[in-house]
Amino acid sequence: MMADALDSSLATWLEDNAPRLDADVSAAADVLPRLAAANVFAIGVPVAAGGAGGRSIDVVEAIADVSAHSLAAGFVFWGHRTYVEYLLQSPNAALAGQLLPDLLHGRVAGATGLSNAMKFLAGLEDLQVTARREGDGFRLDGRLPWVTNLAPHAFHLAAAVAHADRPGAFVASLAAEDAGIERSADLDLIGLRATNTAAVALKDVRIDPDRVIAADAHAWLPKVRPAFLSFQCGMSIGLARRSLAAAREAAGAGRHILAEPLATLAAALRAQERALAEGLETGAFETQPAALFRIRIALAEIVAEAIGLELQATGGRAYLTAAGAAFARRWREAAFVPVITPSLVQLKTALAAQRQSAA
Repeated sequence: MMADALDSSLATWLEDNAPRLDADVSAAADVLPRLAAANVFAIGVPVAAGGAGGRSIDVVEAIADVSAHSLAAGFVFWGHRTYVEYLLQSPNAALAGQLLPDLLHGRVAGATGLSNAMKFLAGLEDLQVTARREGDGFRLDGRLPWVTNLAPHAFHLAAAVAHADRPGAFVASLAAEDAGIERSADLDLIGLRATNTAAVALKDVRIDPDRVIAADAHAWLPKVRPAFLSFQCGMSIGLARRSLAAAREAAGAGRHILAEPLATLAAALRAQERALAEGLETGAFETQPAALFRIRIALAEIVAEAIGLELQATGGRAYLTAAGAAFARRWREAAFVPVITPSLVQLKTALAAQRQSAA
C-alpha cells in the first residue's frame, strides 16, 4: 500500500467504498459531504476567504491522494474545487463572499461547466450558451452536454456565454433553482457513476449582473486555465501512483523482469510532477499553456503504461472477477483519463495548430 497524506477516516472510507462509487449512481450523495468533512476543499483557499491556505500544487496533491483511492471521488473533488477557484479569481468579490462558505463546507455542489470554454479558448469549439441583453441583465439559452458534480437541486454552475448581439463572451454563475435550467438524468457511464454527471439545458434563463464571474471571458479564461488543467492532472497522478504501487506489490516470483520498467515509469511520473509544480509556482502556464498541455498528455500516457504494467504484474488473477475487481475498476478509470475534456486528441490538435501557426 502506498503512503497516504489524507485524513485517515477519509482514506479508509474511500478505499472501502471505491467499488460502489464507480458503479452506483445513488452513492453520489455521499461523496461531497465526506470530502468536505475532511476539509479538503479548503486547501489552497486563502485563510481570509475561509480556507486553510496553501498553494495550487497542494490542491493537486490532495486531488491525487483522493484519486489514488477512487477516481470517481477525485473527479468530484476536481469539479468542485475548480469552481471554487473560479470564485477566488473572480473580480466579483461579493459573489465569492456569498457562495464560498456553503461550497467549502460541502452544503452545495460547485460544477465547472467550462469544458466547452476551454475548447473554445483553444479554437476547437464555439461556445454553446448565448445571451440576450434584457435591461441590466441577460437571458441565456443553450446546452452543456457533460457537467460533473451537479448535485440535484443544490448546485452552482459556471458557464461561458457568448453575446448574441455583439462580439465577446462572459462567464456566469448559474444555480440549480434558476428558472429555465433543466438537469438531465445522470449520464449512463461505464464507470465513475457516483459523480452526479449530467447534461444541462438552459431555456430563457434570467441572470442579473451580480451573477457574472468575469465580464471578459477572453481575458479571464487564460488566467484560470492553469488551475483547471493542473487540478485535472492530479487525477492522473493519483491513479498512476496507485497502479504503480499495485504493480510493485504484485510483481513476485517470475516477474522481476518488470522491476526496471516500473522504476523507469515511476521516475518519468516524478519528472512530470516536478514540471507541473514548477510551472504553477512560476506562473509560466498562464502565458505558455502548451507546456501544461504537454504535461497533461504525458501524464495520461503514464497512466496507460502504469495500468498495463499492473496487468502484467498481476497476471491471470487480474482477469478473475473477485481477485481482479480493483484492477478492473482502475482499468475503467484509466480509460477515462484520455477523454476528459480537453481530451488528448483535442490537446494534440491544439498543439499541432500552434506549431503550424509558428511555422
